[in-house]
Amino acid sequence: MPIGVFVLAVAVFAQGTSEFMMSGLLAQTAADFGVSLGTVGLLTAVYAVGMVLGAPTMAVTAGRWPLRRSATTFLVLFCLAHAVGAVTGEFGVLVATRVVAAVANAGFLAIVLAALPRLVGPALIGRATSVIVSGVTVACIAGVPAGTALGQLWGWRSAFVAVAVVGALVLVPVALMVPPAQAGSPGEYVASLRAEWAVLGVRPVRVAVAVAVLVNAATFAGFTYLGTITETIAGTDSGWVPVVLAVFGLGSFVGVTLTGRYSDRLGAVIVAAGTACLVGVWAMAALAAHTVAGVAIMAFVAGAVAFGVGSTLIATIVRTATPGAPRLAGALATAALNVGAVLGPVVAGLVVDRVGDPVAALWCGVVSAAVAAVIVRSGRDRRRRVPVEVAAGRG
Repeated sequence: MPIGVFVLAVAVFAQGTSEFMMSGLLAQTAADFGVSLGTVGLLTAVYAVGMVLGAPTMAVTAGRWPLRRSATTFLVLFCLAHAVGAVTGEFGVLVATRVVAAVANAGFLAIVLAALPRLVGPALIGRATSVIVSGVTVACIAGVPAGTALGQLWGWRSAFVAVAVVGALVLVPVALMVPPAQAGSPGEYVASLRAEWAVLGVRPVRVAVAVAVLVNAATFAGFTYLGTITETIAGTDSGWVPVVLAVFGLGSFVGVTLTGRYSDRLGAVIVAAGTACLVGVWAMAALAAHTVAGVAIMAFVAGAVAFGVGSTLIATIVRTATPGAPRLAGALATAALNVGAVLGPVVAGLVVDRVGDPVAALWCGVVSAAVAAVIVRSGRDRRRRVPVEVAAGRG
């Protein structure tokens, strides 16, 4: 595996910390700006909206740049957005900085994912994807709990400063160790954008995108309120919040690492079994959400299954979309996951505000995972029927 892939994963660590850290900072941020918990929870959705819009836009805009140039440009923009967010006194400005940071994050991730087939070869896309996604899981293990701890000690703004500093420190390794080659060859840019978007008409791509949206909606619905759920149970002992978030991150790292070894050969099996398991996992998480021990155990399990399936879906989208959409393959994967990241917190936020119980977010995850499992199952049944119908027609 080229060392540049690991360097890019470190940059993704900083970005993943930013994307997930609001889970442990909701109450403080809401109190600082005088808005409701559900409103601050939507900052996660706003970030995801920026990634959804930014992924295809930035992939097209920066797709012709050398990989090193595009990666460093997006990283600089990401750091500046967090520096501004850390000092603003206006909630609207904070929202704007989250959008800018998300667009930079989306551009970075879309370009990197699109470059993987050329950096590592088609046979290692799954493993390389797991390395990149592991940056997010390590963020959940170390970055998010650290950000939560910083927020408890010195306020939520200190977490934003820390993310900006870490991102700045990664700039030098990215500039020195990431290959300067373009994310794609010149011949691959001849096709029109309309032709590349047409790849969504390919059934395997369309199914993978739809399932990725739903799986990530479940993940973000649950994770966004995981810190609040823990805080509600633990009461004054708020030290449990970063612990539970770290346990979720540890589970996600285990899930991504294990599936990364087999997703290049057994991706379809992992997605089918994983989506079915997620229904029960999120239901058990909701039922266990009355003790800190129950929350911690199910946080580990949910993180492992959700991220294991999610990283496999990313690799599946990149692998199936690259032949017809070399510029947009990474953007499709990024956008699909973040459409889910929009839907999950939005729906969960509305439900939580209505019923007054953050555990309701976990039940939203159950519903989303169930729909994903049905789509996967129907797709597998259809593939089984087609050969039979063809054989019958020949007979």
